[in-house]
Amino acid sequence: MTAPVYNRVALIGLGLIAGSMAHAMRAAGLAGEIVGHARSPETRAIARELFCDRVTETAAEAVQGADLVVLCVPVGAMEAVAEEIGPHLAPGATITDVGSVKQAVIEAVQPHLPAGVHFIPGHPLAGTEYSGPRSGFATLFQNRWWLLTPLEGADPQATARLRRLLEGMGANVDEMEAKRHDLVLAVVSHTPHLIAYTMVGVADHLRRVTQEEVIKYSASGFRDFTRIAASDATMWRDVFLTNKDAVLDILGRFTEELFTLQRAIRMGDGEHLHAYFTRTRAIRRGIIEAGQDTSAPNFGRVAGGGEGSAGE
Repeated sequence: MTAPVYNRVALIGLGLIAGSMAHAMRAAGLAGEIVGHARSPETRAIARELFCDRVTETAAEAVQGADLVVLCVPVGAMEAVAEEIGPHLAPGATITDVGSVKQAVIEAVQPHLPAGVHFIPGHPLAGTEYSGPRSGFATLFQNRWWLLTPLEGADPQATARLRRLLEGMGANVDEMEAKRHDLVLAVVSHTPHLIAYTMVGVADHLRRVTQEEVIKYSASGFRDFTRIAASDATMWRDVFLTNKDAVLDILGRFTEELFTLQRAIRMGDGEHLHAYFTRTRAIRRGIIEAGQDTSAPNFGRVAGGGEGSAGE
């Protein structure tokens, strides 16, 4: 059996992503010891039972002696956690995170880290609409992208070591500048989530269509909206507040496109609609060809499952 990539990994926040990381690291022998911390005593108890070797009552305790620390808390909580753990980090340790926004995380975390540690922000593009310590599973990251946004002057050896861990969990790893990451994610994740939340909210407020009808006759389009809109509320609140410039930019572009489609429908411009939908179908085919989804019915999802958002 190969040696672990890290001797001790500390997971701060024990939800879907942390649990899945722990299961994946255990399955592949990537970590010598997995230590966890969460604010909730109930969450700590479940994590101790399911995937952590040790669980501590404070984040400061969890990071002591760890050569990798992973911040798996909502973006809005990153600064407080970084301030708490900063004085207790081991020299030479690597600190990463799984937040869906990168520039705001860098600004929140970096000032609280001591010299001699390696801060390599990250974001796994994987998740489900489920959350909590019981929701994780070892194969969550298989063939999913994990983006790293190393800071200027980052130690290449520390980055390469983190890549080995992520690739060992089955992820495809790529590197990207933080601001570029936030713009790209505003297109492929953040704005689509906001649209899904909005559409479900519209159905809830449209009293001419009863809730019973919405549920009973839910077609695949609306059903997928509800799956996305079931994602963790705290996480997505923080995403929109911390990546607001990019999201508002993409929302503006979306609104312009929507007005164009409204006009085409109003004017009976079938040629424009057909051409537009043909272009968008091509993007779907590209996603399937890239191995990021399947052409199977219902996108290959089974009842009660499915991939939705990047979990915390």
